[in-house]
Amino acid sequence: MRISFSANNVPIRLSKERFEHIASRHPEMRDSERDILETINNPDMVQRGDAGTLLAIKKFHSTPVSEDKFLVAVYKEVDQADGFLLTAYFSNKLRKRMILWKR
Repeated sequence: MRISFSANNVPIRLSKERFEHIASRHPEMRDSERDILETINNPDMVQRGDAGTLLAIKKFHSTPVSEDKFLVAVYKEVDQADGFLLTAYFSNKLRKRMILWKR
């Protein structure tokens, strides 16, 4: 189990099983576990997602798919002491959503 802290300082869990699920659905993420944790811990911005989720977003200049992509880590904060990662993916553009935090 890996833990990273959100912009709200909530520990966000990333289990081995969850990471394997993400990598099976998004094969380009297979070698990006460290980048996912870094995105949660040190995002460029956090947007409000759907159904109570949060999106930590960080731009990477070099990714497994191409240059200059955003890594989006979708997670949920259960309370101030617990949260978990739902999914993560690379995107070349961001949807217009409410920005909750920005560096």
